[in-house]
Amino acid sequence: MDPQRDLIRVVFVLLPGSLVLDWAGPAEALRIANQRLRAMGQPERFAIEFASPRPTAIGSVGVVLAGLSPLPAQWDGPGWVVLVGQPGDTIAIDNPEAQDLLHWLRGLRFERGRLELVTICAGALLAAHAGALAGRRATTHHHHLGELRTVAPRCDVVSNRVFVIDPPLYSSAGVTTGIDLVLHRIAELCGEALAAQVAQSMVVALRRGPQDPELSPFLAYRNHLHAALHRVQDAVSEQPQADWSVPRMADVAHTSARHLTRLFMEHAGVAPLAYLRRLRLAAAQLALASGASVTRAAELSGFGSDTQLRRAWHQFGLPGSPSEANAASKA
Repeated sequence: MDPQRDLIRVVFVLLPGSLVLDWAGPAEALRIANQRLRAMGQPERFAIEFASPRPTAIGSVGVVLAGLSPLPAQWDGPGWVVLVGQPGDTIAIDNPEAQDLLHWLRGLRFERGRLELVTICAGALLAAHAGALAGRRATTHHHHLGELRTVAPRCDVVSNRVFVIDPPLYSSAGVTTGIDLVLHRIAELCGEALAAQVAQSMVVALRRGPQDPELSPFLAYRNHLHAALHRVQDAVSEQPQADWSVPRMADVAHTSARHLTRLFMEHAGVAPLAYLRRLRLAAAQLALASGASVTRAAELSGFGSDTQLRRAWHQFGLPGSPSEANAASKA
């Protein structure tokens, strides 16, 4: 089994009253990711399912959800269990559906890259009641932080965060932050360029928690709605190592080089070649983190030489050096 290539079974577990936006937004992000992968001639990565202790449930806004699958009895490959929130000041578990869910959860063994647990909003409370958060770091909706600390005293509950990563647990603060978390996971598994395309399709602004690293250049400069500029950014993001120039980028946008430069400055706030250098530098960082030598990282990211990579590294104020980043990946 290869978690970087295998089809991932994503099971959204729905109880009566489940918040529709908690599961609909993340599910759409995964569907669009599959759509984009197919368009590029690549296999889909996510098999989306909706399961429940009962075949029918009524969502938070009154929509009736029918034909729900039973809670899975076995897992044959990599999978995610996605738990979502419910309305109310506290999360009730004194009902047959919740009790059946907790019994099922207690029988699962979560392991990074195999079966992973994703919680959205107060879904973290369901995980906590099942004992799945002990010894883990997690977050939830700010209205439920105190409740989570009470239910899971051995969990390191993190406040004021969009999402928290502690594999095999992935938790988000609530509602729309579930989309942020799933976009982050799409970037991990399918590449940051694809995640940026999914975000563009959903017309959402990518963000991270206040203690997370600065937004990746693959995902930054995209909070605009100019289709031609997005087309250029998609092309450059997918192949930062290609022989790009402003005229070649302009060909992708079907405009002049001068007008493309104006579009970049007006909508992205960065010049075309500066944008290209940032992407190449991000690609080099990813290569170095994966153990590539400085020479190989420069080659893979489109820099003409080690010297050009080192010059860009210092130009953009990155800490340390490419050599130190390569050494850190092997530590």
